[in-house]
This record gives sequence, C-alpha cells and structure tokens, in this order.
Amino acid sequence: MSTAMVFERLWSRYDRWYERNRVIAENELRAVQGLGLRGRGVEVGVGTGWFASRLGVEYGVEPSTAMLRVARRRGVEAVQGVGEALPLRSGSMDYVLLIVTLCFVDDPAAVVEEAARVARRGGSVAACIVPRDSAWGRYYMERRTESPFYRVARFYTVSEVEDMMREAGLMIDAYSSVLRFPPWGKPVEEEPEPSPRGGFVCVKAVKP
Repeated sequence: MSTAMVFERLWSRYDRWYERNRVIAENELRAVQGLGLRGRGVEVGVGTGWFASRLGVEYGVEPSTAMLRVARRRGVEAVQGVGEALPLRSGSMDYVLLIVTLCFVDDPAAVVEEAARVARRGGSVAACIVPRDSAWGRYYMERRTESPFYRVARFYTVSEVEDMMREAGLMIDAYSSVLRFPPWGKPVEEEPEPSPRGGFVCVKAVKP
C-alpha cells in the first residue's frame, strides 16, 4: 500500500494516536511552541489538523481528502496538495511548518525547497522529526511490522535535515527538542530544550 493510501484509509487510526499517547503528543506540541513561530503560517502535511489547530496555524496542505475534512472541522483552512509542489505563492508565508512530514514524502529535499520558496524573506521553515539515530527512531524502525505508518516511513538524522535546509538556501537558527525519556519507559511531561538532542527534534531555519 502506498504512503498516500495508508493515510487515506487509516486516518482515524492515525488521529486516535494523539488520544492514546496524550503525554507524548503534548510534549511534542510544546516543542513546536518552543520555536516561537509567529504570523501567517502553513503546516505542510497537516494531516487531521491536531497540531495546527492547537498552534493557531491558519493554513494547511495535505494530500489525503479524508484527513483534509477533519482538519477543516478543526478550523484549519486546508487545501489538497503535496509538499513537492505547494499550491501557494512564493514569499506568502511568515513560516512553513513540517511536523513529522519529511519521513512520509517522496522527495524530502524538494519539499524543503518548496517550503523555502513559500516563506518570505526573514521568515522561517521549521521541520520536526524523530531522528533516525535517536532511541525513539531506533524503537520505531524496529517495530515497522507492527504499524502501517512506521512501515512506510523513512527516518532522517538532524544533520540530514540541516543539509536539506542549507541546500535550499536557509540558515539554521534554532532547535527545540523533547522525549528525553526512553520509548519503553513511562511517559512524563517535559519542557522543551533548545538543543538537537531528543526523540523529537524541531529545527528552525531562516530565509535570508
């Protein structure tokens, strides 16, 4: 089953993850908030809008029609599209947000380039990932057979994401990370740290 079809068919299972893993999800939400993104923003790969609706992100882009409907019900002005060809004007956004999106797209470097195009000068592109070389990344990769989502995911390191951003003409500006407890341990509430070390890491880059 293709990545797009996985999310189209299993959108409700995806959305229930946030309820089943509330502490982890709230930690990740705080990590994104820790970037201090302001202004007119878009989340690429907005999914069901769980993050965007809580972060006050006005716009979203998502290929799955089933997920789009949920995101719109949550108040996100979401349109259908893919990250490699965003249906948005150049320089139209103060920030572009990619939350665990790069691991599910066909061409992550092209998605980062498109995000850079859409961001205004002085604006930001932020990508949040589960690093491949973190305890959480290794945990998810070892359990690919247990989840249709992990099965189609491709995990990246923070350095690989930074390289994509630099290739797109962006300047690395800040980090925000959580999930310092092990994936097999009891979830605990965390405050984000401004470092690239953790099981969930957000990298913010600026468009000069």
